This record gives sequence, structure tokens and C-alpha cells, in this order.
Amino acid sequence: ETWIPYEIESDTLVTIQIFDTRGSLVRQLDVGHQKAGEYVTQSNAAYWDGRNEVGEPISSGIYFYQILAGDFAATRRMAILK
Repeated sequence: ETWIPYEIESDTLVTIQIFDTRGSLVRQLDVGHQKAGEYVTQSNAAYWDGRNEVGEPISSGIYFYQILAGDFAATRRMAILK
């Protein structure tokens, strides 16, 4: 499991998509409508349980996540270790 931190400048709908290294969608997190601010601590960052869309645990490796917030999109890399 992991927490994905993010910051947004204005109130907007936030979605996080997680991809494997082949570019296949592993999981989509519909965070919902969020107020402007920082979501960087474990208590308010986006939570991912390390499972794919059908509930299976993913394997260790490199994954990419894309944060979509209004017109903004950013992609970052993360390593999952078990």
C-alpha cells in the first residue's frame, strides 16, 4: 500500500491513474472533488491499497501514476517493494 501526495491550486475533481511499465492501466482512483490545497500527509494524500482493478495484489516493480485535476495532468514514477 502507499499514499500518493498531491497539491491543487483550485477546487476541482481529482483522479489518479496507475500504470505498469507497459502503459497498461492497473488501477484508477477516483479521489473526488477536492478543495484547493496540499494533500501531502498520510492522513489526507490519496491512498492506494496496492491492488489492481479486480482486487488482486500487484507485484513489486516500477509503476507510473498520473494525477488528473481539472486541466492539469502530471505523471510521476514510483517503486513498489514487497
